Amino acid sequence: MSVLEGLKSTADIKKLNIEELKKLAEEIRAEILDVTAKNGGHLASNLGVVEATIALYYVFDLPTDKLVFDVGHQCYAYKILSGRNERFSTIRTDGGLSGFPDREESEFDSFNTGHAGTSIAAGLGFCMARDKKDESYRVISMVGDGAIVNGLNQEALTAFDEKPKNFIVILNDNGMSISKNRNGFYRFLSKQTTTRGYLRGKRALKKIFGTSFITRVLVRVRDFIKRVTNKTGYFENHGFKYVGVVDGNDIKTMISILNRVKEVAKDKAVFLHIKTTKGKGYEKAEERSDKYHGVGTDLRLDSGKFSVVLGNKLNDIIEKDKNVVAITAGMKDGTGLTAVERINPKNFYDVGIAEEFAVTMAAGMASGGLKPVVAIYSTFMQRAYDQILHDVCLQNLPVVFCLDRAGLVGKDGKTHQGTFDLSFLTHMPNMQVFAPTTLSDFEEILEYALSLNSPVAIRYPKNPEKELPVKSIKDGMWSKFGNGTEVSLLAVGPKALKIALEVMDKDDGVSVYAVRQIKPLSTEILDKIIKTHVITIEENVLIGGVGQQVCAYYSMKNKNVKVDCFGVKDQFTAHGSVDNQLEINQISYKKVIEKINERKSEKHE
Repeated sequence: MSVLEGLKSTADIKKLNIEELKKLAEEIRAEILDVTAKNGGHLASNLGVVEATIALYYVFDLPTDKLVFDVGHQCYAYKILSGRNERFSTIRTDGGLSGFPDREESEFDSFNTGHAGTSIAAGLGFCMARDKKDESYRVISMVGDGAIVNGLNQEALTAFDEKPKNFIVILNDNGMSISKNRNGFYRFLSKQTTTRGYLRGKRALKKIFGTSFITRVLVRVRDFIKRVTNKTGYFENHGFKYVGVVDGNDIKTMISILNRVKEVAKDKAVFLHIKTTKGKGYEKAEERSDKYHGVGTDLRLDSGKFSVVLGNKLNDIIEKDKNVVAITAGMKDGTGLTAVERINPKNFYDVGIAEEFAVTMAAGMASGGLKPVVAIYSTFMQRAYDQILHDVCLQNLPVVFCLDRAGLVGKDGKTHQGTFDLSFLTHMPNMQVFAPTTLSDFEEILEYALSLNSPVAIRYPKNPEKELPVKSIKDGMWSKFGNGTEVSLLAVGPKALKIALEVMDKDDGVSVYAVRQIKPLSTEILDKIIKTHVITIEENVLIGGVGQQVCAYYSMKNKNVKVDCFGVKDQFTAHGSVDNQLEINQISYKKVIEKINERKSEKHE
């Protein structure tokens, strides 16, 4: 029997010896590799924190003690050890385990996460609730070095001079967010106790004096010098006892340090800095942890086709206009901007996981005469709502926003659905919004957007549908198909257009329009189809979406037009296949046909 199979509860972890714990780590790592190869998921980040996760279970009393993950893409080992191992093979599948912490799934998941920056603030909130209620559990916030630089985490770190007792922040430092970290604060952290001189000095003290009284005195002297020279003053000044740097992949060391930290935290909050190897145990992931951050089935590296086009097209544009610059927030590979960094590095900026900063910096660039293109996933662009509205749109600045992974995203689930952008972008004054349906659409729209002297948002999914025969935008932003005069289908995005064309093939009374510009809507076409049954199809929430905007237009004109809207329901869509997510939200060929037939029946009654 394997060590993992012998665990009946989390209490059993505490009974294992060091060699058994090491074997457990190997088994968990093998399980993660095996299941991720079948289901896809976050690989490198999960492989890196196996030992640290085991040590946390060994030392603390989970789930009585609260562990709050930042982002949560490193929670696989945690889920395996929390009684969910038998279901771990279902992770990220329809009806299976979520790939992120989920309070509805287990009492071990104390706080839902999926976006960076939340763990320290949420951890402080737990501490305040605990202390108000005279409870006694410990709170541990685990944050990666990519997320620690996020504005929300920085606000939480500096919020109070004194932090609550029994509060521990663990910085999991692997030098990466999704891509390699280049943030100034991270450089500051990495220099604190990882220099060769510091490590040599530490080893020398132990070698010469062992663990004697002299060693302890010299360590205190060293710590005093560190404080005087501001080596750890940043954390000390904000209410933490800084401890680090510790090898997070050494179980024995981690257990020893965590036991000490647990005692220290009784009197003062602790900031524990650990070093781990992202992708540990899988050579390819260790060598290219950025590429293996997230993988498809069979551990396949699957770059989105729209992102590839963005990188290549921007390089072509930059060759002609050096004022065009590309900006991202810790996701250069996923957005395609690695290509820009490689060929035009002086026109490329990666600010780390700091979307708000990226947008306001772009606004400053635009004010200074540059043409910024900000490429960020739809779900993460939400975090910069105020900066887009206040810093870009209010000043009517020519910033182009490229929102990758728009629409339903499948296995990443609730926290990553790109189904809100049309609603929050279209109500911003001065903003124009586009939704290309093909790769050639995207290239044309990007060039057009850069020719405008105003804010523009372009939203698109990871990949297009195959062979959608849309016309050039030069022939009109809304591309028409068919000559039906009874039903007008307005489709936003590749999947919606594919469904609409399938409906048209079955009903010659249908015409289809690929709605590639959402704001402003084509009122000319809306006026032409005013006597038809109008149906809108979109991968955006219905509230505030294209359908409601079409209804509002006809209402303001006081026209009685039959309009039916297909889109995402007023709920968070769980992880699973995109096809199933479309079905759950009734965005399908079958449902559209049913609605058309229902309206026809009403007409003949």
